Amino acid sequence: MLQGEVLAVNISEKRGIKKHDIGEAFLKADYGIDLDAHSGSWHRQVSLLSLSSFEKMRNMGADVNYGDFAENIAVGGMDVVNLPVGTKLRLGEALLEVTQIGKECHNHACAIKKQVGSCVMPVEGIFARVLESGRVKTGDAVIIEE
Repeated sequence: MLQGEVLAVNISEKRGIKKHDIGEAFLKADYGIDLDAHSGSWHRQVSLLSLSSFEKMRNMGADVNYGDFAENIAVGGMDVVNLPVGTKLRLGEALLEVTQIGKECHNHACAIKKQVGSCVMPVEGIFARVLESGRVKTGDAVIIEE
């Protein structure tokens, strides 16, 4: 069974800014993370990005940390970009379903793109909706459910 680990749980109070690690959050069914600006009743309630994506950007010279790509959940031990739409993921107590892989870069002038000439979130970030509410925290397992 493929399994990863939650490395960070990030939120931002406003859209278009970096997120900051809060360590633990409640994921609400069909809504997302209560305190996050991107929550709501839509298909991109929670965003996830893999450690390998951070490492790729660091190898290009970017000084990046969890939350810098506006991802809600940083995941280690699993390349989330390879998960097909429809995949169900258990993160801590919550159950998510992958709804989208990548997205259009809404701000071509982002600091990371200016620094190193590219950004991984539009290509390697994935989005999910929350099917079952629950708490998720740093260190929780990320498990693909059948």
